[in-house]
Amino acid sequence: MPKVGGLRLKRASVLQLTWRLVASAAIIAAIAFVYFRLASVNSTTVALTFLLAVLAIATGWGLLVAICASILAVVAINYFFLPPIGTLTIADPQNWVALFAFLVTSITASQLSVRVKRRAAEAEERRREVERLYTLGQAMLLSGEPRSMAKETVNHIIQIFEIPAVALFSKVENEVYRSGPETAAISDRQMRQAIDWVDPLTDIEKQIAIVPVRLGGQAIGSLGLVGRILSAAALKAVAYMVAVGIERARSLEEANRIEAARQSEALKSALLDALAHDLKTPLTSIKGSLTHLLGRTHNADEHELLSLANEEADRLNRLVVEVLEMSRIEAGKLHPDRVPHSIGEMVAAALEELETVLKDRDVRLEVPSDLPLADVDSDFVQQVFKQLLDNAARYSQVGSPIAISAQLASEKMIMVRVADQGKGISEVEQSKVFDKFFRGHDSRYEIPGTGLGLSIAKGIVEAHGGRIWVASEPGVGSVFSFTLPVSRKETSYEQRENPRG
Repeated sequence: MPKVGGLRLKRASVLQLTWRLVASAAIIAAIAFVYFRLASVNSTTVALTFLLAVLAIATGWGLLVAICASILAVVAINYFFLPPIGTLTIADPQNWVALFAFLVTSITASQLSVRVKRRAAEAEERRREVERLYTLGQAMLLSGEPRSMAKETVNHIIQIFEIPAVALFSKVENEVYRSGPETAAISDRQMRQAIDWVDPLTDIEKQIAIVPVRLGGQAIGSLGLVGRILSAAALKAVAYMVAVGIERARSLEEANRIEAARQSEALKSALLDALAHDLKTPLTSIKGSLTHLLGRTHNADEHELLSLANEEADRLNRLVVEVLEMSRIEAGKLHPDRVPHSIGEMVAAALEELETVLKDRDVRLEVPSDLPLADVDSDFVQQVFKQLLDNAARYSQVGSPIAISAQLASEKMIMVRVADQGKGISEVEQSKVFDKFFRGHDSRYEIPGTGLGLSIAKGIVEAHGGRIWVASEPGVGSVFSFTLPVSRKETSYEQRENPRG
């Protein structure tokens, strides 16, 4: 089909050129007839009239037709107006100069006329392209979601630039969007290859153009036009506007997604906070009543039931406390009261509170006596220690050792480690253990918990300017490490107890 269409176009061009040549010959003949038969004028007037006619022909029909008209005009002047009249013989040598000067003048003037016309047309085309680019830019800025962006872009280019068919390849979706079957002249393979090109590819004979769509050096896709060729500058400008529009739509979608997630998290935190506060009051009453009842004499069955209820009340109370802590962390309301504290003292306090949980464990403590004091909120950091120790006890075999160590990581930070010899954590789950409500796949149904403890520990450590991480090997054990800032007021527990050294 392109070959047949091209042949028809060539035939139409040939017919048009033939018609223009015949028409220009008729104009020259008409002028010669008027001046030779009807009006008696001198040769100068005849030459000027022919020159004006040639300029008009050049302006309207192009340089080739104007040159042919100039030659015909020279022949007409020689035959009808220069002696001997009625022949092509030139008796006076000066007439040769006059005819040659007329021919050169007419051809030069025709070239200038055609050039002026071409530049005027180019200027008008550039003006129209700028207007269309402005219109396209407005349309792209008003476009909607990325899912419909490609189709809207194709339709905008067709309507604004009056291009018969447009194809757009999106690298992210890995899909080619086409306006219709007319774009079959550009294959999907060509569209995908075009994203690596630097300059547009144009085929004037087939009326095809393919241009890469890039933004800041990043390949976004490619654009194919069929049926009309734009200038190279216009093609690049269109491709750039398409890239800006697509990226803008994606950025808006991402911003909306982030805002929706933020609002969802805020609502979730508010609901959890309200629920936790509503549960705390009745829990206090239940705990007080159970404690009072356990202080009385009961038979074995009643005492067992009361003890079970008391344990469950304690577990529910811990859950409420964890939810409240998590809500404070997410709301940014966790403000540690930081003063110098000894790592050893905080570890000892945490071990004392977990004495029942760790009674069958060999807890190995390695805290140097000359370790600098940490600039922390003691209550919060003790909560981190309790969470990591409780975690180590629950996820390791009874009787296996737990090691706690601390050392100076840098001039500004102290690093603390809590190591166990439990089942370990898979590499996939290590990146998720600090997420809210995350429970390991192998233990979520075997070991009770909420999945909030490590998230709270992470929030507390980060509120102090430190970081927390885990290193684990399945079957060997896990090591939870975190850092805390060194106090600038005092350097060590020994120096605080013995200031004179």
